[in-house]
Amino acid sequence: MEIVKGLKNGNVKALSRAITLVENELAGYQSILLSLENHRKPVIGITGPPGAGKSTLTDALIGEIVAAGKKVAVICVDPSSPFNKGALLGDRIRMSRWYDNENVFIRSLASRGSMGGLNSKIIEITDVIKESIFDIIIVETVGVGQSEIEIAGLADVTVVVLVPEAGDEIQTMKAGLMEIADVFAVNKSDRPGADLFVRNLRLMLAPAFSKTNDEIKIISTVGQTGAGINDLYDAIQHSVQIKKQTDKKAWLLADKVYQLIQNKMMKGFDRELIKTEIEKELMNNNLNIYKFALAYGK
Repeated sequence: MEIVKGLKNGNVKALSRAITLVENELAGYQSILLSLENHRKPVIGITGPPGAGKSTLTDALIGEIVAAGKKVAVICVDPSSPFNKGALLGDRIRMSRWYDNENVFIRSLASRGSMGGLNSKIIEITDVIKESIFDIIIVETVGVGQSEIEIAGLADVTVVVLVPEAGDEIQTMKAGLMEIADVFAVNKSDRPGADLFVRNLRLMLAPAFSKTNDEIKIISTVGQTGAGINDLYDAIQHSVQIKKQTDKKAWLLADKVYQLIQNKMMKGFDRELIKTEIEKELMNNNLNIYKFALAYGK
């Protein structure tokens, strides 16, 4: 298949086309997925509440990765437009300085209502990118708070971005954050109270450190000036090397396989035909939807 050849040869147009086919389940998308090999390339998740500066931090991280001589692909998951389900913000505009750089690929995806802060086809799209020439993949989530647990299963390393003003938010998000964070980036750390916030965060995480003996790095950064970005990249690389296998990835992939099997089994059913049959039953005032579903599924 020509697109698959293009993927392996580093053709960016082929990569863009493959992502479009897979995301929208267009003709040929299954052939692409079935041809994929298992590539062990690190996936870095960038998550955190809205306004924490995730996109600015991602932009600075791209610079660090490119300076290290590596190629990076970035997936920016944005809120959906309520009208066409497309991405609403368009991170490619915010990261426009990389637009013509052959070592950088940036694609905005719409969350399309996904409660995990990601796109429903994010696993497939990430696998497609792994087939291409890029060494590292960054996935930046919508930033909707506690519901972003999906990213912990998808990413090899999850960076949770916070700001010094997030003190009260930390208390409400504490359990979820401790579950998913491999590295904390306290961004906009040139603001007042940043040092105190870092200390409090470290104290809050201390019980977790004593149980695992594996300290979660807390890095102070200023995305706009680049301060602390080198330390953040070092912490990410360290976390990639020591990252232990957890059941989060297995559960995420199990859910995806369950969904694929479910979709395959439902392929012979037509919603319009089901609606027509239901209308007949309603006219006869003889509808028990549970009996109907049981009979229809046989």
